[in-house]
Amino acid sequence: MAIRKTAPETDSKLYRSISEVSEMLDVKPHVLRYWETQFSMLRPKKNRAGNRMYRPDEVKLLLRIKELLYAKRFTIEGAKRTLLAERREESPQVEMGFDSAERKLLLFEVKEGLRDIVAKLRRQARPAAPAESLEPTLEG
Repeated sequence: MAIRKTAPETDSKLYRSISEVSEMLDVKPHVLRYWETQFSMLRPKKNRAGNRMYRPDEVKLLLRIKELLYAKRFTIEGAKRTLLAERREESPQVEMGFDSAERKLLLFEVKEGLRDIVAKLRRQARPAAPAESLEPTLEG
């Protein structure tokens, strides 16, 4: 049984698990682990249990990697060169890429918050239904 996190926890998260990030990016966790081996600038911290914990900057970088590989159809080597060149130049184009990544991250957090609200509303609505069925019936 999966338990959804509440909205305040989602907003204040400093680190995200690999499952959260893979859901956010719509890629499998093994893809993220592979990208970690290919892109030296991607080094998520690991907790005591050895699970990867991604910071917001790493999530933005992953969104940029996905954009280069999937949307722009770069090879791994081409994406590496592009990311390294962008880091050296620090051009406004990099900022635009990260701005869209921030929007995607914010949109994901809003969706999670809305899902939490819907789940709470459904939980609150359920107890009312059995109470109505317990009302005494009038028989003549």
